[in-house]
Amino acid sequence: MAANAQAAAVEAEAETEETEDAAAEAAGEQPKRKWLALPPLKYLIIGGASLAVLVGGGVGAYLYFGAGHHEAQHAAPMVKPAVFVDLPEVVVNLSTVGSERRQYLKMKIVLELPDQAMIEKIQPIMPRVMDAFQTYLRELRANDLDGSAGLYRLREELTRRINASISPSRITAVLFKEIIVQ
Repeated sequence: MAANAQAAAVEAEAETEETEDAAAEAAGEQPKRKWLALPPLKYLIIGGASLAVLVGGGVGAYLYFGAGHHEAQHAAPMVKPAVFVDLPEVVVNLSTVGSERRQYLKMKIVLELPDQAMIEKIQPIMPRVMDAFQTYLRELRANDLDGSAGLYRLREELTRRINASISPSRITAVLFKEIIVQ
């Protein structure tokens, strides 16, 4: 019975709409048709914004994952291989304030240079570099070289002193081959 009541209500609503449309035509007005009515303005704005986001995302994905991105990665400049120069072995006595026991430091050092042309620039001023090493190393105490932090500080200080000696040229790093404190 409930189904019959719903069907009757739907038919009555359809007849009411038809009579309203017929009355509107007779009066010279256009009939109201809900199925052809334009959506409200807010739906048009939401649809347009959604379309803009989708198109923007597609363009961004194409540009990021497209051919231009991969070509840029493959066109990266090749890294030059480093150049290494061995320095003469350094043996110095360490500073022993208030102690009668002498301690010595023996080091083998390698300089890392950015290119082969630096070797010709460094060779003539090698006595100045070795002097900078000697004067600094003689002021060190054995406990200054304890642990990795001590060696890190030593490496940084030697790099700074070499770069000051060979200025305006610069080395890349100071590398330790051997360090003995005795």
